[in-house]
Amino acid sequence: MATYFKRGNKWSAKVRWYDNEGKRHSKSKSGFATKVLAKQWGVDQESKLNKGVAIAKEISLTGYYQDWVKTYKADKVADITLDRYTYTGKALEEFFHTVKIKAITRADYQKFINWYGANHAPATVKKVNAIVRACVKSAILDDYLYKDFTQRVELTSNKNKTLNVEYLNLEEIHRLLNATTDKIDHRPGFTSRFMIITAIYTGMRLSEIQALTWNDIDWLHNTITINKSWDIRTNDFKPTKNESSNRKIKVNSELLYYLKILQEHRRSNLIFMSQYGTIPTSNAVNKTLRNLLAALNIHRSGFHFHSLRHSHVALLLANGIDIYAISKRLGHSNISTTANIYAYLIDEYQDKTDQQIITALSKI
Repeated sequence: MATYFKRGNKWSAKVRWYDNEGKRHSKSKSGFATKVLAKQWGVDQESKLNKGVAIAKEISLTGYYQDWVKTYKADKVADITLDRYTYTGKALEEFFHTVKIKAITRADYQKFINWYGANHAPATVKKVNAIVRACVKSAILDDYLYKDFTQRVELTSNKNKTLNVEYLNLEEIHRLLNATTDKIDHRPGFTSRFMIITAIYTGMRLSEIQALTWNDIDWLHNTITINKSWDIRTNDFKPTKNESSNRKIKVNSELLYYLKILQEHRRSNLIFMSQYGTIPTSNAVNKTLRNLLAALNIHRSGFHFHSLRHSHVALLLANGIDIYAISKRLGHSNISTTANIYAYLIDEYQDKTDQQIITALSKI
């Protein structure tokens, strides 16, 4: 129930209600120039109450976002994903500061997207928007909002900020593989080299390679089962990135040959557990990779271990492997994910694909 009263030349409004436990609450606001404006506010508050919005709750967008990430995401996502949540939170704080979540309109959020998109690539803007949308939906469920201010917002971005991940061409992959496997049978202690070989031949993520056990290898059928990843912080297993990341892939006999060499000198069930009882970290494998590339006079400033995954895709595309088969091998949830991530690679091999199409049509 709303009541209205005048103090001096200004009007005030107060809304009173009872919660489900019978406790009485109230919310008031003063400073209205007319009684009509005060009534408009009161009617709006009562409407929100009827829709289930807890109007007594007051929290900023950034305050709610931080609580949401801590409660629902921090312990459940990979480090790289958590970093994405962190920089999204910093962007929200820089733009909205302490603005209450209830005060933000669709127009306000569009201005944020325009501001953020001016200096970020399309893919980055898309990811940030997806995170904020999930947060807002959660706020609605928690009765902080009743309307999603992120709906039908136009995503704007700076296409000049788009960066293609560097990868190696076929000749460079061949040279790197030769350098990595050189005298490898006499160097079983060079665990990082075996991990690089595995990445080149499989396109697996680093955390998936780190988690491999000898039980995951089917020597008879030449397959590797990928059903877990490695948490370098806890030195223990964790689930794969998502459900589609659980997969079984075919591997070549050359890779199995190198893994056999490693197996002969290992006691742990973990394939890449070093002689020191540790799994090589990202820093360790990247240091080995950089040294190998430098010795080969291959210069890629942005090249790192994950880039081997992109090089694997380039290798498969160059050999005419279907994008659907590549998507399944990489463990993507759908083919569109693969197409979006590797669009620049697919475009590079468009001419070859076009020629295959023309050849096929000519045989009719």
